[in-house]
Amino acid sequence: MRFAQLEAVDVAVWGYGREGRSVLAALRRRFPAKPLTLYCSRDEAKVVRGQGDAQLRIVATAPDVDALSAHDVVVKSPGISAYKPEILEACGRGVHFTSGTALWFGENPRARVVGITGTKGKSTTTALVTHLARALGVRTALAGNIGLPLLDLDGQQADLWALELSSFQTGDAGPLELGVVVSLGEEHLDWHGTRERYIADKLKLAEVSRTLLVDAETPVLMQRTAAHPCRVTFGDGAGWHAARGWILRGDERVFERVRLPLHGAHNAHNACAALAAIELLGLDARAAAPALAAFKPLPHRLTSLGVVAGVEWVDDSISTTPDAALAALESLRGRPVTLILGGHDRGLDWEHFAAALRASPPHAVVTQGAAGGRIARTLRDAGIGRGVREVADLAQAVVCARQVTVAPGVVLLSPGAPSFDQFHNYAERGRTFARLAGFDGAAIGEITGLGIA
Repeated sequence: MRFAQLEAVDVAVWGYGREGRSVLAALRRRFPAKPLTLYCSRDEAKVVRGQGDAQLRIVATAPDVDALSAHDVVVKSPGISAYKPEILEACGRGVHFTSGTALWFGENPRARVVGITGTKGKSTTTALVTHLARALGVRTALAGNIGLPLLDLDGQQADLWALELSSFQTGDAGPLELGVVVSLGEEHLDWHGTRERYIADKLKLAEVSRTLLVDAETPVLMQRTAAHPCRVTFGDGAGWHAARGWILRGDERVFERVRLPLHGAHNAHNACAALAAIELLGLDARAAAPALAAFKPLPHRLTSLGVVAGVEWVDDSISTTPDAALAALESLRGRPVTLILGGHDRGLDWEHFAAALRASPPHAVVTQGAAGGRIARTLRDAGIGRGVREVADLAQAVVCARQVTVAPGVVLLSPGAPSFDQFHNYAERGRTFARLAGFDGAAIGEITGLGIA
């Protein structure tokens, strides 16, 4: 859908988070006097009313099906599930739902885009692709789910668009020169409803990608993308992969892993994905590879905050799935780790996680938040009762972790769950963790490099 199609129809914007604000601003640039409706929270409504937009009708509550059906088009924020009953019924009544992502793609059909998704690793891989392309002198945009809505760059030009796409956005994207799926697990079941639907929505990216790059080490991903006419893999011996302390292209040693400023084997895997993507875009990946040494890691991703009384504190607040927490633990293998788990409960299955912990248990586990009780029960049912402590929230978890961890141990916040039970987002959770641990949470930077450079 294009903006021109919205000029003569009744339009509502649903959500006033980062994406909703971006959509509303783009609409106002094009249609300064057009009557619009905004559905948002009460707190958000107070902010919007202060801006004095006389042509904006503000409704400080979520719309029901009758409210939605009063509009021709509703531009909804990504976090609002497309499977909500009122949305499905409104669609049946002829309402068209779109998004800021879809509108940007509608306005930029000839943009050169690499779209990157995955259950984990997508932000780091997108930033790595951007970093490598810029190192080669390519004017590259870094945007999308990583923290900058596409419509914030409305009307701007770049030679390459490196876009992180969540499972909420993959169905709105396309066409793409290159689609990249770096991993495929289980997440966001509260939005998608089932694991199967989550996978299907994630892989909508494949349907609009002229070339598709996927992780060879993920069987379900390999199986579900086998029919793609131009599929390429990374992580296997024939292409870009990590082994024996090196990042390799086939048998050729290209970059020594010890020089990569990212912890964990999973991040070496992400670097391989980025190099493979650069190569598929027709750029010189081997010439770009040395720039990996200068990459600035994204905040809240296995970030060492520092050492207090001989104990290291590590912030991996971005971890929102059990598999992500396992990857964080693996990166610290051989060290005595106290792991803080829990947060918003989306109903994910923790049995696989419990089985992995039984085989290689950390020093201690502290569960907290809305999901904490269920996680603790799953661990105890798996025979990992010893060393598991259950508390109410993150503040109590930090107190408990401090008590049970002795030098030279590590306290690792890798919660394996979203933050929404206690915090606005994972970044706020990470900053709070840093402050509770005795560090300056405000000093933790934001993601750098967003936009076009």
